[in-house]
Amino acid sequence: MDVRIEQVGTTGEELVLIRCREITEEVREIESFVKSRQGSLSGVSDKQQYEVAVTDVCYIESVDGKTFLYTNDRVYETSSRIYELEELLRPKHFLRISKPMLVNLMKIQSIQPAFNGRFLALLSSGEKAIISRNYVKALKEALKG
Repeated sequence: MDVRIEQVGTTGEELVLIRCREITEEVREIESFVKSRQGSLSGVSDKQQYEVAVTDVCYIESVDGKTFLYTNDRVYETSSRIYELEELLRPKHFLRISKPMLVNLMKIQSIQPAFNGRFLALLSSGEKAIISRNYVKALKEALKG
């Protein structure tokens, strides 16, 4: 497989083109990865509005009726509800792991068993997230591909 990069400047349209003999699972994974790298979410931090790249978000949590986006080094409050973000971000490798939390599967470094059928995920930010036993099956299916 050959890989080429062509710079189009500021006026050209950016495009990722995959030419293949057959659409295999590997090709679908590449397509999914490229699509997951697009997009941003609006969030507020220190009374300033920011556009946060979806790929920078480690997890999303709802606390006391407010929704927060967590990156490696910052927390943003968003006006979106967690169920809205769950729908929007499902194709971008986000998965609900408990009632108040979504996690970016691309930010999980390791997973280990915890008590009562739950699991513990270590994220790239150093944070630990509990995976509720109600969501373990969905996580296993998502990780299988």
